[in-house]
Amino acid sequence: MKPEFSAPAQDYPARWWHWLDDGRIQCDLCPRECRLHADQRGACFVRERRGNTMVLSTYGRSSGFCIDPIEKKPLNHFYPGSSVLSFGTAGCNLACKFCQNWDISKSRDMDRLMDQAPPQAIAEAAVRHGAASVAFTYNDPVIFAEYAIDTAAACHERGVRTVAVTAGYISPPARREFYAGMDAANVDLKAFSDDFYIKLTGGRLAPVLDTLSWLRHESQVWLEITTLLIPGANDSTEEVAAMSQWIYRELGPDVPLHFTAFHPDYKLRDRAATPAATLTRSRQIARDAGLRHVYTGNIHDEAGGTTYCSACGVPLIIRDWYNIRAYRLDEAGACQHCGHRLAGHFGKFGTPFGARRIPIRLGERV
Repeated sequence: MKPEFSAPAQDYPARWWHWLDDGRIQCDLCPRECRLHADQRGACFVRERRGNTMVLSTYGRSSGFCIDPIEKKPLNHFYPGSSVLSFGTAGCNLACKFCQNWDISKSRDMDRLMDQAPPQAIAEAAVRHGAASVAFTYNDPVIFAEYAIDTAAACHERGVRTVAVTAGYISPPARREFYAGMDAANVDLKAFSDDFYIKLTGGRLAPVLDTLSWLRHESQVWLEITTLLIPGANDSTEEVAAMSQWIYRELGPDVPLHFTAFHPDYKLRDRAATPAATLTRSRQIARDAGLRHVYTGNIHDEAGGTTYCSACGVPLIIRDWYNIRAYRLDEAGACQHCGHRLAGHFGKFGTPFGARRIPIRLGERV
């Protein structure tokens, strides 16, 4: 297939860093605060010191582009049924042993992996393919923040919305600028235990909770949360209850929470896949804690995929995996039965995009 666009990829001057007294430079993008000598790369692998500056080596490069249903991000309260142009780059600032996109997030073979696409080309492709939004996903967009910010600006100029699918591991100085360009975010809350974060991700829990609180109370970004439940690691009744109670208390009852099923991958192949019963149990625990919109994912579960009216309880959006079987909201997002307005962002509902996944090419192989 002939690519739609071609543009040279290049190293790009990075932001959010400062000099240290010992001659190193410190990256201020995320809580890792990598301190670099000449020609060293940060833990994310894509931010590198070159001489007396830092560069982003993946600006304008992507691991691939695909048109997806918005529910795959997953976002169930952000223009349901619409399509989204999804893309990522390479590298990651966490080291999750269970990473299910490890071939992308842990890639070091950047020059052969990537298509080239400047921000304007991505926005134009979204319009051309009828995508209502662009999602920065597959690997964490925090590490290619400059590219994501510029792409978000180009998208907004064309009337295309933007979505960050992220672990929320970002420092306050960069956070405001990064999320200023995002219309919605799904934040991966990997567990509710600092021990889990340290041992299985190489990060810490507190910065993620801080990002969640900031998004909910100090930004206009629509927020949904996903937790991948790993048997014996973060799926205990006590931990799920504590996390659900924290979300209810600190973020409110209307933030959607998605529990998704783990499958053995990367460095955590010795664990069994998550039983469907674990997701169903966790969903009930979260609902009992007061959360109004709790979903299950990576399994076929119509009840766990359906959106219910938080006032009258009527099923409003009936889903089977990524397919929408019924839709009972008006354009303002109000229940057609009782008139209660559902939390989220909604519009005119037409033919849903469905469960299709359509790979596209935007640029020449690098």
